[in-house]
Formats: sequence, C-alpha cells, structure tokens
Amino acid sequence: GATWVSLKIEKGALRDRAITYGVYAALAVIVLYALGGVYLAYGGLGFKVVGDVAVNGPSNPRNAEVVKEAGAWLLNYGTYPWMIAAPVLGFVGTLLALLGLKTKADPWAFIGSSIGVLGIIGSVGVSMFPIILPSTIDARSSLLVWTASSSHTTLFIMLGVTLVFLPIVLLYTAWVYKVLFGRIEVKALKTNPDLY
Repeated sequence: GATWVSLKIEKGALRDRAITYGVYAALAVIVLYALGGVYLAYGGLGFKVVGDVAVNGPSNPRNAEVVKEAGAWLLNYGTYPWMIAAPVLGFVGTLLALLGLKTKADPWAFIGSSIGVLGIIGSVGVSMFPIILPSTIDARSSLLVWTASSSHTTLFIMLGVTLVFLPIVLLYTAWVYKVLFGRIEVKALKTNPDLY
C-alpha cells in the first residue's frame, strides 16, 4: 500500500510518511517471512501425502492418505528444486521494494512490492502442493488438487462463464487505470472532495 501511495501522491509530507511506513513494513516482511520459514522447519507444522494418489479417479478426499509430519511443508523444495523460486521472489521483491522506497524510485518500489507479494503467496502454494486444504481434525480428509476437483460439466460451465466475463472485467480494470492515471495533488482534493 505504501508503494502505491508513493507512486500516486504528489511529492510532499504525505508521500514521505507513506515511504517511511513502507520502509518499516518491508523490513517487517523480510524478518517475519524468514521467521515463518524457520517455524515451518522446526515448529511441528506440516502435512504430506503418503502412498499413491489416483489422479484420474473420482473426486473423493478419502482416496488419498494425508498424514501430519513436522517440516513436511518444506519437502517439495527437495523434490522440485525449481520451486525455490517462489520464496526467493518473496525476499528479492521485498528487498527491491525496500531499496525503491529508500531511493524514492517509486516504480521500482511498486514493482518490487508486487514481486514480493507474488513470491510470498506463491511459496504457500508450492509448499503445500498437492494439498489445497489440510484438515487439522482428520488429516485423511484433507483436500488435494486431484480430490477436490469438479465434474467435467461444472468445469465446462465455469470455462464458459470465464470466457464471457473475464474480458469484461479486464476492459473495466484497464479503463479505471486509464481514468486514475497520474499523481494526485492535494489542491485538487481541496477543490473537489469527490475526486476519489
């Protein structure tokens, strides 16, 4: 948020305050993200799939066995080394945002922030794969990529709806960004309180 404000607001006290908060937030993200990784390794968290999974079978969570295992969320990084790209992007993007904020290079701060968020959220997905929703009550009832799917008819209907509505959403979003392009000036807000 701070990188977006620094990109959109005119140069002045409000922008400087956003940059200051953004620097502290970026430092907190780096520290907390690293601590989260340590907690995943040593905090007793984790689930993993044992045995074979019928990837072409019926969608039934009971067709796969999931067990709790400490540190299991980190196993995918050994099995699929390319997945390390997600946490690396989380750290590198946040560092880029931090440097962009410190040097007041607003576009780089925003790009870095976006890359950092993408990497952090992506690391959750690649760490948990193939588990989508672990069950802490009954690990065997956890939902996997293959056991939480819909029927072919449902997926086809969803595809049709997406083909119709996604272009509309993208066009509307592009129009909004075009209308809201540029920096906001405080004097414009004083003369037109409905500007935003």
